[in-house]
Amino acid sequence: MLVLLPPSEGKAAGGAGAPLEPAALSLPGLTAARTAVLEELVELCAADETKAQEVLGLSEGLKGEVAKNAGLRTAGTRPAGEIYTGVLYDALGLATLDAAARERAERSLLVFSGLWGAVRIGDRIPSYRCSMGVKLPGLGALGAFWRAPMAEVMPDAAGDGLVLDLRSAAYATAWKPKGEVAGRTATVRVLQSKVVNGVEKRSVVSHFNKATKGRLVRDLLSAGLDPAGPAELVEDLRGLGHAVEAQAPAKAGKAWSVDVIVTEL
Repeated sequence: MLVLLPPSEGKAAGGAGAPLEPAALSLPGLTAARTAVLEELVELCAADETKAQEVLGLSEGLKGEVAKNAGLRTAGTRPAGEIYTGVLYDALGLATLDAAARERAERSLLVFSGLWGAVRIGDRIPSYRCSMGVKLPGLGALGAFWRAPMAEVMPDAAGDGLVLDLRSAAYATAWKPKGEVAGRTATVRVLQSKVVNGVEKRSVVSHFNKATKGRLVRDLLSAGLDPAGPAELVEDLRGLGHAVEAQAPAKAGKAWSVDVIVTEL
């Protein structure tokens, strides 16, 4: 199983570990692209704080992130699983997983990133600010920039089992499963069910969908489950007590759609 996650906008402070070694990160086929984004981001942030703030879409209260980006080459690092914070990662609770579940997480989780393309939770990275929606002056929109490099490495990274896609729309632009890989990919939507005047109504959950997705992943990892494909995923999630509905693709080469139904947020 490979689980595709979005990063968090907010991130923990960088660690005291050695500076970044791009070639030491997982998916080494992305090294050249990572270096290109890193170099432009650092140069932009070091040269013009005002322009960098505009390019990165930072409010006045977040302009300190510009200086942080300018120092990325020498900043301390820590595992990506400690850098990413926020609702999804709080619910996932990597730090509180037992040893076996943590090992499964290190094998299975892949976090997409505007700066790194994608990293595993054990990869050591500095704290940074650069979303997939950023358009750098030289490289252009990062979602489009990453498509070619990701298309080269992701089929191998996907292995031969389930691809559980929990990314937000912006990060999904960087890689779209195709062909045989798409057929064993499940994209997840979280819906809240309410009964109004005796009639069930469902609505798409926005902010709190992250918590639900974090809990789903934690449950799968903690139970030691490794579904081979979307159909097995649905059965496993139901066995874990989640209300799940699934729709198989109408034709080959398309991903499954899986809805998780919640009544409380």
